[in-house]
Parts: sequence; structure tokens; C-alpha cells
Amino acid sequence: MSAIGEGDYAHILPAYRTKAALSDAERIAWIRSDRWIETAQAKAVLARLEDLLTYPPRDRMPCLLIYGDTGMGKTKIIRKFLRAHPPRFDGKIGVTATPVAAMQMPAEPIERDVYGELLSTLQAPTPVEATTHRLKETCRGLLKTLGVRLLIIDEVHAMLAGTFRQQRIFLNAIRFLANDLRAPLVCAGTDLARQALLTDPQLAERFEAFHLDRWRNDRHLAELLISLAGLLPLRRPSMLHTAEVRRRVLDMTDGVTVRIFRLVESLAIEAIRSQEERITAQSFDAPDLVLPLVAMTRNVETRLMRSAGR
Repeated sequence: MSAIGEGDYAHILPAYRTKAALSDAERIAWIRSDRWIETAQAKAVLARLEDLLTYPPRDRMPCLLIYGDTGMGKTKIIRKFLRAHPPRFDGKIGVTATPVAAMQMPAEPIERDVYGELLSTLQAPTPVEATTHRLKETCRGLLKTLGVRLLIIDEVHAMLAGTFRQQRIFLNAIRFLANDLRAPLVCAGTDLARQALLTDPQLAERFEAFHLDRWRNDRHLAELLISLAGLLPLRRPSMLHTAEVRRRVLDMTDGVTVRIFRLVESLAIEAIRSQEERITAQSFDAPDLVLPLVAMTRNVETRLMRSAGR
């Protein structure tokens, strides 16, 4: 394909038009790179997190549960929030202020592992010989020294892998940390996370729940696909705004965010390799299209079997 001037890429947002003039290999690499695309739900969660971060200390701090199906973007939202509130070193007093601390739930809800994971998150060494009580006290002191004002625990549904006794100990541990810090606690996980927290009546009363809904065939999905079309470095206008494309996207992804992004990425890469340079409803039937996720392949096969049954 002959070189095209940047002015010919009016279908791409101005900030990304230069990407369309890159080589095929460079454009494919850019499509595969990680990037943040703000959705209405993500914006609402970030606004709530900002609100919690400014909450004044009190005896009973509010908490937030962010939950939804795997692939709905919980971890991406948390990382975006962390980038907005990174640790900052105060040279005058020689202390690093860390307003937000985020840890991932260990594989099992073992109290010692919880404190060890938290110390690792805070970039502090975990004493091998230390007792659980000692680790707990170390975490308490470090969290206060760093000025942590919001504690996030991701993948909290993993607590269900433990015994009932381990679950109770874990829930007591995070309730203690929230009370001791007098800071909001944010938990994130799958729909099982809500079930896990409901087993503790005291915590259930303190947690506001925010469910990340799957995408539906409405204006929000239309806006998302139009936004993606404006980012992709394809040299011809795509048809992501059409009703047929929205239907095909939902059929293949079941409205899961990560599947939608990966599907559109795959379609864009195939459009470059085939020199079609755009995504249309026919792109979904391309013989060389490789579905990016096993779950999507299974979903398409199930729908085809249902159609054959009819």
C-alpha cells in the first residue's frame, strides 16, 4: 500500500493519526501494547475511590467492594488509581508518603501470608523467623509510618479456597487493619467476593458494593466501539459503529470487557495483515481470524451448536 498523508486519517483521533503512517509491524506492536480506555463504569469506580481517599478518619470507616465477572477490568481500574496516587518522597523529613497501598490476596487466607504479602507490597522485607504477631505489628507500624489512607486487596475471592476457620481469621485480620488505620478498605474480586464478605455480618454492614456489569447492546457499547475505532491505526474507516458489528461482538464475547478488547485487537491486526485496513461485519468471518481467548472459542462453539439445534 502506498504511503498516505496524515491528513487522510480523519477517521482516527488527532492524537493517534501518526500511528497509521507507521509500518505494519510497528502498528501491530502498538495495537498489542497496554493502554487505558475509560468507560462509564470505570469512571464511576475511580470517582468513588477518590472520594474514599479524602474521607476523614473516624471510628467506623466506609469500605468498598468492587466485584464482577473475570475480565471486567477490576485490576486495571485499581492500577489506574495507583498510578494517579504513587508514593512520594518528602525530602524535608526524609519519609516516603504512600497514600494508597494495594496488595493481592495470597493463594490461601493464611494470616501470616496476608501480612507477608502486605509487607512485600510495601517493599519491606519479610523476616523469615518472625511470628505472625510480629508480622502483624510490623505491618501496623509501617502502614502508619507511610501514611497509608486507603488499603486495597485484590482477588479477595481467593479466601474461599481456605477452610472456614482460615476465612474467619482472614476477615478478622482485614477488619482489624481497617479499624487500626482508620482508613477505608477496598476489596476487589469476582462475584464470589461478595459471597465471601457476606459471611461476616460486621463487614457486610460496612461495605458498599459496586458491581461491574457486562456490556449490553446499548449506547454504552456503541460509544466504546466508536472510541476504539478512533484509536486503531487502520488506514481506512472501520464500521465498529454499526448495529451488526455490535451484535457480532456481543455474540463472541458475552459482553466481557477483556474479551471485547482482545477481539477488536485481533480484528485490527488481521485487517493490517490482509491489507483490508478496516474492520467490518465481514471481518468476523475471516478464515485466518484466530480468537484470542479459549473462553471465546468455547462461547462461539456453544452458540453454533445451539443454532444447529434449531
